[in-house]
Amino acid sequence: MKTDQRVLISGGGPVGLFCALLLGRQGVPVRLFDINSELQDDPRAATTHPATLEVLGQAGLVEDMALQGLTAPIFQFWDRPSGKLVAEFDLALLAKDTKYPFVIQCEQFKTAHIIMKRLVDMPNVEIMFSHEVVAVEQTADKVTVTVRTKDGEEKHEGAYLIGADGGRSTVRKQAEIPFEGFTWAERFLVLTTPFDFNAHLGYCYRSYFADPDEWCNCFKVAADGPPGLWRTVFPTDPNASEAEIMSDEAVQARLQKFFPGSRPYDIVHRNLYTTHQRVAATFRKGRVLLAGDSAHVNNSIGGMGLNGGLQDAANLSEKLAQVLAGAPDSLLDLYSLQRRTVSIEFVQAQSIANKKQLETKEPVARKATLDELAATAADPVKARQYLLRSSMLSMQSRAASITLEEAAA
Repeated sequence: MKTDQRVLISGGGPVGLFCALLLGRQGVPVRLFDINSELQDDPRAATTHPATLEVLGQAGLVEDMALQGLTAPIFQFWDRPSGKLVAEFDLALLAKDTKYPFVIQCEQFKTAHIIMKRLVDMPNVEIMFSHEVVAVEQTADKVTVTVRTKDGEEKHEGAYLIGADGGRSTVRKQAEIPFEGFTWAERFLVLTTPFDFNAHLGYCYRSYFADPDEWCNCFKVAADGPPGLWRTVFPTDPNASEAEIMSDEAVQARLQKFFPGSRPYDIVHRNLYTTHQRVAATFRKGRVLLAGDSAHVNNSIGGMGLNGGLQDAANLSEKLAQVLAGAPDSLLDLYSLQRRTVSIEFVQAQSIANKKQLETKEPVARKATLDELAATAADPVKARQYLLRSSMLSMQSRAASITLEEAAA
């Protein structure tokens, strides 16, 4: 393809790299910029849902992810005050719905490295580290980015620009696209420990703990290999300082409240982060397109953020390659409508519901919530419907049902 059909990408995380891979496989010339000097070992996102495994599988990535991660078909909900198991869901119920009736716990930096290994052999894909996109301009027939490097500023031109540069996206801001939604008052605390919650306490690799005062998520990642690590996620007091929250005394108290033990926990990583629920007003503005966190952010309960971003990448890359091959560019409006609609109807709605489900305080309402969860898990028909949504398969079906006529309306 001609260089005037080059796609520029800002952001070298999994979403930007996946866009580069999918476009590169179609013969599209790609130039990706990332502010960092190399891939980042960001440990945050790990859960990869069946719907995302389907698009990753089409690119031949799932086998490597399974080798570097952990396969987890089961997840559980627990009541922290009573210590009782409320509900257990087995993704095996989706065996007729997907080739991947399980999740793979593969940290996002591993996914990025797996994709990068494919990109190094693609002559039409350029990866430019230590290149920060600082300004964006577009005309009717091209987009130009100003990139800051160690040697000064450079300008690069392309047919389209994909902003996959995170929640604070420069591309989104330069395109003057509003980021609509809100920020949670409480920050989320992540504590990582080698303590084996499965061997010692019987918890599966994905466990959620409801509590009227303070919920918890607990899940396992492979890390550098056996025995792996376990991550726990807690809400925090909005009025507490970072020093108070992150102190050894405070983090040990949180873990001991949920998982009482005879000795202190070995904590190998701790992180405190602000949590948002926001969606861009549009995922397309002219020749600028948004994907991943630059387009939508949400709380981490249920693990839908990066999954949504990788699904964005698959949808966008397919349509953009068609446009560059001569299809009408209204396909990009369809991309925006499809992905923005499901970001609101599924990712935002489900992640907010997940949080409320764990933190319900009023006793009668709390009992009703947990009883409903237990009844859903006990009924195969209801459980399957629940799993279709939580696995994001329903979300992908909904996106596919949105037509070009709706985009044009």
